[in-house]
This record gives sequence, C-alpha cells and structure tokens, in this order.
Amino acid sequence: MVQEKEHVDQGQGPGEGQAYSMDRLSEAFETSARRWELIVYPSLFAFIILAAYGFFLVYSLAKDVHYLAVSVDSNMTVLASNMQSVSDNMGNMTANIRTMSGYMSEINDKVSTLEPMLKTIGSMDRSIRSMTMSTYIMRQDMSRMNHNVSRPMTFMNSFMPW
Repeated sequence: MVQEKEHVDQGQGPGEGQAYSMDRLSEAFETSARRWELIVYPSLFAFIILAAYGFFLVYSLAKDVHYLAVSVDSNMTVLASNMQSVSDNMGNMTANIRTMSGYMSEINDKVSTLEPMLKTIGSMDRSIRSMTMSTYIMRQDMSRMNHNVSRPMTFMNSFMPW
C-alpha cells in the first residue's frame, strides 16, 4: 500500500496503480500457492502411501478371514461327524441303561428271597459258635487228660525196654 501511494504521488494515473496492484496480487497469490504446494503435495503423497498401506491391510485381513473360514468349515465337518457319533453312543447307552434297569429289578426280586435265608444263616452262625465253644471245651478236656495220663506213663516208660 505504501508503494501504491508513492506511485500515485509521483504523478501516475489511477490506471497504472491498478495494474501495479494486480501485479502485486498475482505475486502474492503465486507465493501463497507455492507455500500451499509445499504443504499439499507432501500431504497428498503421504495420503497415497497410507491409502496403499490401508489397502494392503484390508487385503491381508480378507486373506486371513478366508483362511479362517476354510479352517472353521473343515473343523465343523469333523465336529458334525463327531456329534453324530456322540448321538449314536448316547442311543447305545440309553439301551444299556434300560437293560440294567431290568437287571436291577431282577436283583431286587432275588434279594427279597434272600431275607429268609438271612434268618437261617443267623441260626447257622449261632450253631457254629456253640460248636466252636464245644470244641474248645473238648480241647481243654483232652489237655487235662493228657496231663493226667502222661505223668504215670513217663514213670512207667522209664522201666520199659523200648
């Protein structure tokens, strides 16, 4: 602005001052554009690099997800066959439990027939105890008899020639 006044003061006309202003405006615009070029072009280049890296990450993720889907699909096939095997085994186990239930009712019937035998076994136990006591008494009697007979026999054996 100061230079503009100087040109006007030096006797130049209003048209010449306008041209100078336009020239100065274009220079300022070019300078500003150069500054913007220093900012925008590197930013644009960084954006392109980041976009390419983002595309690479998305591509890698898609590839990994595909591998995961294939792996899950194969594992699900194995799991489905194993579940079928578990289902078959459960059916077999149910049949076995039904058979065991039948056997348990038979065992219950047989145990109920054992109750009278338990009474008989109790009386046998008492009889065996009395026999054991009788045997013990017989043993004591034999011991006494042996003691009573062995003394005189020992004395007589000393006279015998054998």
